[in-house]
Amino acid sequence: MGSGQSLSEAGAGMPPRIVFDTNVVVSALVFGGRLAWLVSAWAAGTIVPLVCRETVTELLRVLAYPKFKLTEAERTDLLQDYLPFAEVVVLPDPRPAVPVACRDRDDGVFIELALAAGADALVSGDADLTSLDEVGVPIHAVESLRRWLGS
Repeated sequence: MGSGQSLSEAGAGMPPRIVFDTNVVVSALVFGGRLAWLVSAWAAGTIVPLVCRETVTELLRVLAYPKFKLTEAERTDLLQDYLPFAEVVVLPDPRPAVPVACRDRDDGVFIELALAAGADALVSGDADLTSLDEVGVPIHAVESLRRWLGS
């Protein structure tokens, strides 16, 4: 598990505001399976996904990958299962400094979003992110979030 406060320290009575990396969102929306519960959790308001222009742009790009074989209508339907439940954050200029070097430079925007929004956590399935420490926001694996929500 990553760094910082635990999810249990999120604002009392408020649903946790979470930045999800693109892989987690795509897995939940496209494949369901072990992550299908996330769609229900954000639809029920148990958690609030945080997005910005840059993360939505990446999501749109990834959903259009040929390997998913999704039509435009299917992509739109999937986005309807996510974006209406998300809080949109405008990244400031200049963006928050990411206090660590990310191996994948595309991962930095998720940390920037989490810092700018004052997110309760960043949730990722990417070991490059979940292994980071001291970024100013806790980074957790999906199962960590599930355990906390179940408690």
